Amino acid sequence: MIASSLMGLLAGLAMFLYGMNLMGSSLEKRAGNQLKRILFRLTSSPAKGFLLGLIVTAVIQSSSATTVMVVGFVNSGLMKLAQSVGIIIGANVGTAVTAWILSLTGIEGDLWYISMFKPSSFMPIVAVIGILMFMGSKKDKTKDTGSILLGFTVLMYGMEFMSDSVKPIAALPEFQNVLTMFANPILGVLAGTVFTAIVQSSSASVGILQALSLSGAIPFSSAIPIVMGQNIGTCITALISSSGASTEAKRASMIHLIFNVIGMLIWMSAFYLLDAFVQFSFMDMPVTPVYIAVIHTIFKLLSAGLLLPFSDQLVKLACFTVREKGNEQDVQLLDERLFVTPSVALAQARTVTQNMAALAQSSMKNAASLLHVFDEKIAQSVQQDEDRGDKYEDILGTYLVKLAERDLSANDSREQSKLLHMIGDFERISDHAASIMKSARELAEKKLSFSADAMEELSVMSSAVNETLRLATDAFVNDNLDSAARVEPLEQVVDLLQKRIRTRHIDRLSRGQCSIELGFILNDILTSLSRASDHCSNIAGCVIEINQNSMDLHSYLNEVKYGNSSFFNDNYAAYQKEFALPDGK
Repeated sequence: MIASSLMGLLAGLAMFLYGMNLMGSSLEKRAGNQLKRILFRLTSSPAKGFLLGLIVTAVIQSSSATTVMVVGFVNSGLMKLAQSVGIIIGANVGTAVTAWILSLTGIEGDLWYISMFKPSSFMPIVAVIGILMFMGSKKDKTKDTGSILLGFTVLMYGMEFMSDSVKPIAALPEFQNVLTMFANPILGVLAGTVFTAIVQSSSASVGILQALSLSGAIPFSSAIPIVMGQNIGTCITALISSSGASTEAKRASMIHLIFNVIGMLIWMSAFYLLDAFVQFSFMDMPVTPVYIAVIHTIFKLLSAGLLLPFSDQLVKLACFTVREKGNEQDVQLLDERLFVTPSVALAQARTVTQNMAALAQSSMKNAASLLHVFDEKIAQSVQQDEDRGDKYEDILGTYLVKLAERDLSANDSREQSKLLHMIGDFERISDHAASIMKSARELAEKKLSFSADAMEELSVMSSAVNETLRLATDAFVNDNLDSAARVEPLEQVVDLLQKRIRTRHIDRLSRGQCSIELGFILNDILTSLSRASDHCSNIAGCVIEINQNSMDLHSYLNEVKYGNSSFFNDNYAAYQKEFALPDGK
């Protein structure tokens, strides 16, 4: 009997943990862009940070996940250590929502309106609705909602399975002796800490305790210290995630631990001191899932109320505990700790790609300016920008490939593909800017100069290319389809300018107004400008194609060029007038 009960307990535990994981990951995917918007509304106010952490944790049902994200934000430089305190405290309170949901298993009563809230009454309906939504719909959000319902069903049945399995052994003296040991506050806290550290989720640990409490064998005297310990054990996830992170990130994870340890020490001491005088009569009574949720919530709220006003002191204590390293590494813009919530990691990758786009835009403008007046400092900055562009491409490419291995929603998957396609184009634009800079340096070193006509023609083409890059960047950063659609007609004008400038150069060469050596340099500059424009076309086409849920860029470009589009023709004509060469030729 004992062996079969233990096997049933393990089976129920497996169902519960799987259901919680499925529900949590589905909630993250379903939250999607909303979660990203909430998390990036960072604030220096501890009270607002508290609400932020509470809301996010209530949405994704995991204080560990929220805290790991905070560690990632601090490590990436997106959040100051002082900002993280309120969010971490809010996350600790937000996780109590799960305990209240799971407490439904403890509802008792024969009245119809009470029995309606029993999981055994509505779980079959929830399961059917969930499987219909998951298998019967092609919409990602509907499928995610179905997964949430299925995960909730599995974890609730897992709780009932654990409860039914433990009832046969609940009356055994050996089992009761073990539970009596946990009535010792120190042993109870240690048990809760260790078990929660193993499963790395206080929500799961509390849920398992609630399931076991349905046997009627766990008294308040054992449940209270175990719950206190569970809140300390959940800190292990953030502590592990901070390994190898910056000093500030390690301090953020330490704040999570300090908050729970101080809260436990103060309120445990106060409770047991009061119990020594009052001798609470309920201590030997069996606890229920609802009362476990109450204990969990009261501890969270009392700790938050006590320590939130002392946010600055928590930061100082964390700084004292984790000392500054002598050789602190640079802030990592892309932190794999954010993979715990893929939509947030993707948002950060997009932000870094936008930095890369701005870098390419600035580099091209600086390179074009060197053709008029060569400045070594500006030339060096263009070269540095090219090196940074190479690093961006390498780091972003690796990050996005690893992110693709995560469970991404369809929208996030398209966004990931878009970023992978674009980082190569932005990197190549920086390369072409560096090529133009090298041509300008060659002119300066050899004391060569183009004719006034050639310089004016180059100015027209450079302006056209910079406008193409501006439109492509706007299309990417703001998902501006109008800007994206204007890139291709302007890119065609750039190609036309390249041909006309070459023709004019040959004419000047035949008249002895230009040299062959200058012609080679001019041709290199024209090629770099034209190719930069081509990459802008790739970026804009990618934005349009992904918005149309397709990645057939070649077909799109053919359709735009040869499909007799009035929008294309009108813009092509307008850009020809705007970027006309001198003398109207």
